[in-house]
Parts: sequence; C-alpha cells; structure tokens
Amino acid sequence: MKIMVTGATGFIGKELVKRLNDKGHEMVVLTRKPEAARFNIPVECELREWEPEGKALSPSIMKGIDAVINLAGEGIANGLWTDTRKQKIMNSRVSSVRRLVDAMVQCNKRPRVFVSASAIGFYGDRGDESLDETAREGEGFLSRVCQRWENEIFETKDSGIRTVALRFGMVLGHDGGALGAMEPAFRLGLAGRLGDGRQWMSWIHIHDLVDLLIHAVEQPGMNGIYNAVSPNPVRNLEFTKTLGQTLKRPTILPVPAFALRLLLGELSGLLLASQRVSADKIVKTGFNFNFANLKDALEDICKQSFHEIQTEQWVPQPIHKVFEFFRDARNLEKITPGDMRFRVVDQSTREIEEGTRINYRFSFHGIPMRWQSKIVYWKPDEKFSDLQMKGPYQYWRHTHEFTEKNNGTLIRDRVHYKIPLSFAIDWAAKGWIRRNLETVFNYRRHTLARLLDG
Repeated sequence: MKIMVTGATGFIGKELVKRLNDKGHEMVVLTRKPEAARFNIPVECELREWEPEGKALSPSIMKGIDAVINLAGEGIANGLWTDTRKQKIMNSRVSSVRRLVDAMVQCNKRPRVFVSASAIGFYGDRGDESLDETAREGEGFLSRVCQRWENEIFETKDSGIRTVALRFGMVLGHDGGALGAMEPAFRLGLAGRLGDGRQWMSWIHIHDLVDLLIHAVEQPGMNGIYNAVSPNPVRNLEFTKTLGQTLKRPTILPVPAFALRLLLGELSGLLLASQRVSADKIVKTGFNFNFANLKDALEDICKQSFHEIQTEQWVPQPIHKVFEFFRDARNLEKITPGDMRFRVVDQSTREIEEGTRINYRFSFHGIPMRWQSKIVYWKPDEKFSDLQMKGPYQYWRHTHEFTEKNNGTLIRDRVHYKIPLSFAIDWAAKGWIRRNLETVFNYRRHTLARLLDG
C-alpha cells in the first residue's frame, strides 16, 4: 500500500515508518521541514512539505494514496499549560486533521482508510470506573482537546473513507516518551509514587502501538473509536514499584499531589488523573499484544542501554561503485564537515578488510581528538561494521549496508552509541550530542548526493 504519514519525526512516528518499511509499504511523509526531517526519519521515503496550521492542502497531494495515518500534534507535556501553550496544543491537532480531511474528501480517488491518533484524555479523571469506548466524555482541558480532535476526525463520515480513531494511553518506549521523562529520576533513586499512588495508569508498549496502527489500516472490519492501551492497566503505586525493581533502584521518595500541582499547575492532571481503560474492543478485532503485562514491557525497554541513529539514502549509482567509494577510508574526509578538520592518520592493512584498524584525528568544537576504529564485519558490496576502539564515546558501532534498488543503491547507516561517564551525564548531554550528530549526518547526506549523483 501507499501510505501517507504525518508526525513521522516524533517518538511514535519514527518507529511506525520503520515497521511500515519492514512490511513493504511505500510511504509519503508530510513534514514542516523536509530537509531537517531526513535525519529523524529512519527510512528512505518521499517527503512533502506542509504547514498543518497554515494553508490548506491541495487535494492533488492525495493522488495514489491508499491510507493516511495521522500522528501530528504539539507535545502535551513539553511545557507548562499557559493559555498560549494550550491553544497550540488544541490548534495543532484540530487544524492538522481538518486539512487532511478536507484534502481527502475533495480528492477524485480518495484514500480507502484514515487512521488518526486521539487519546484517553477524552475520559478525564474517572477514579476506579472501568472505561470502554462507550463511556461518556470527561471534564478538563485534555478532554476538550480530544472531543474537538475526534469531531474533526469523523468529518469523513459521508465520504466513504473508513475511519479509525485510536485513543492512545501512556506510550512506553526506549529513549523518549513518558518513560524517557521519568527514567532519570528513577535511575538516580529519586522517585516514588505520585500523590497517593492509587490512580490508574493505562499504558501501551510502543511496539504494540505501532503494530496496532498498522492493524487498523490492514483490517477492513475496523471502523470508529478504539482504545489503544494494554489489557492490564495498573495503579501508579504498582507502576512505580515495577519500574524501580526493573532498574534495581529504590522508590521511597513519594511526590505529594499538592507539590505536583504547585510545580506543574494544570499539567499535573496528566500525572494524577485516574483512567482505568479497557482494551476489550481492540482484542476482539484479533489483535495480539506482545507486551500485555507491565513487567515484560519495562524489562524489554530498560534493557536497551544504547542510543540509536538509523538513516537511509538512495543514490543513482551501481552498488559496486558505491561500495568502492566507502572502502577507501580517506573518502571519509570528503563527507565530514570541514570545521571538524577530520583526517585519516593511518590504517593497519593496505586494503580494508575484517580486522583492519584505522586511526583518525579531528576537532570537536575546537577540541582536538583522536579516534581508532576496527572493522569487525566486512562483506564487500553488501555490509561492513566499524567499532570504536579508542575515542570519545563509551561505545560506538556503525553498520553500513548497501542494497540494490530502483537501478541505484540504497545506503543504510545504523549507529548504536553510548555516552561516557554516568547516566546523569547521558541524560544532560544526549540532546546536545544528537544535534551535533545530526549536523554531521546531514552534511554527509548532501555531500554523498553530490559526489554520487551520476
């Protein structure tokens, strides 16, 4: 299928496009800044610029699109809920859906299915009440956002487009989302229950959520509203205890409700509201959860200690020519930003092969550094991996893969890295380091496109 995705650079979107790519779907991504998005979208796909809160989308943009998945929206917990920020949260969801729906319904050949995010914030704070999709709306800002959001989603009702709204619970995954915000305090032993700890938390593992989004596209019988949550919600006290046990850290420092309200204002409702949400309806569609229990989900997520970069780039050159370029270590000098003064010092063998060690020197923000890498896997024209032996990272492994595609070559880079020193340093510096890596990889992309443009 040819699937249009919005919000593909976000925490959930990046995992979704990887999974769609693995399943062989073709993707078109709508994004505000296509050039900047390249680094954050892990697969090669068509990027089209849009302004979700600006001008209308042309119906022609939907030509050939079989399905649309909408994940666009301003981050709910990215800042305190001032009046201005609340308006941004509301507009980013309502306006983006309105523009998508308008373009879909005006298109001559409409997409067959529209799947959009919503949220269990629809239900508000409901104590111990069990909430299925027939439950009434709640009260408060998030409930109002979700109500207006879903009203726009189902403006497709007379268009013949099958439409599904998934009410997301708290999404748990590595290196981002709710757990990314909570994990530092837990790893440092500075966390405990929130309020009295009796509030229900309805959650979902990111891999299950991504599979559920695709399930909604592929299952023709799905229509309407579904809760996107694990079948096993837990109270905050159990969540806190389980996360602490998984990380082998104490959880003895409770945060009183009044302190959260004092610090976060209205935003504290995200942490204190109780929502015991049912997954029965989605289970009846035949969907199987890989992570139905919190302990299994947290153990899977917390065992991942590395940060990851994955990018793809297509060039119009035969695979043997592209690999020849990469097998010459000195070509790294050409595809690294000039201000880094990157130089190859020497290598241990005349030709690169498995076991070859290569020494480099470079400058990082004016600080001279040295790096030694070892080729730990080498398969000409297909794949090679280099491992940092000496350098600034605690761990760095870069795998390069090459695949013939569309009379050219798809170059895939996958990097796993770990920042040195403590978890606290990692938490404080990871955003800055990733931005620096983004600069390097974007320069590399532009240079490769120029050098290997045919």
